[in-house]
Amino acid sequence: MLVKDWMSEHVITLDENTSIMKAVQVLKEHKIRRIPVTRDGKLSGIITDRDIKEVTPSKITTFEVHELYYLLSELKLKDIMTKDPLTVYPDDTVEYAAVLMLENKISGLPVINREGYVVGIITQTDIFKLFVNITGIYYSPYQISLIINHPHELLELFTIIKDFKVSLYSLLTWKEEMAFPLEDDQKKLQSEHKRMVFIRLEELPKEKSEELLNQLKKKFKVFYAIKEDITKLPRKEVKEREESFIL
Repeated sequence: MLVKDWMSEHVITLDENTSIMKAVQVLKEHKIRRIPVTRDGKLSGIITDRDIKEVTPSKITTFEVHELYYLLSELKLKDIMTKDPLTVYPDDTVEYAAVLMLENKISGLPVINREGYVVGIITQTDIFKLFVNITGIYYSPYQISLIINHPHELLELFTIIKDFKVSLYSLLTWKEEMAFPLEDDQKKLQSEHKRMVFIRLEELPKEKSEELLNQLKKKFKVFYAIKEDITKLPRKEVKEREESFIL
């Protein structure tokens, strides 16, 4: 899973000598939160809506309107941008980008080529899209979580699924202690080979689904089997984001 396959390629950039007023206009017009800043076409910094809000006078101010416009037109992006921002390359993994964002508490990264030119941007939203696609929830509402005692038991799991002639949409797995801290009465489950497994299967008739689950319980420790309906997701009320920018 490489950054180049999930980044937004049509990224808007601004030269570092661009005025704050122009940046405000671009942010609002395109409804974005960050803009890579360039010098001679190469990345030199990044500007966010928060950076601009910190230097933009509030609507309640002693300045005259013409004075505000003058001040903002004189202030350039290079004066307030974050210089030499963290970046990733197109052939870095999305996992690396996600960890870089998580550890540095940032929500987006410019993507540059080896010459330093901006070729894209990857954000938390892109990471969420990848995660959702990996889980397969858009294709199957039915998920089962279980523990396997050894990697070779995956073959037995696949055999059971095959015998029921059911399509497997996704399979995620990691070491069990990475997923859940174990209580004292669960420590006996610890093993360097035990792994948590999460599978999404095509939806089955209730009777067949129960039969499959019983078969899995005979062989594995099943944590849960759940059916989720994403066709009726609650929707938040859409409101225009309040801006404190001076226009």
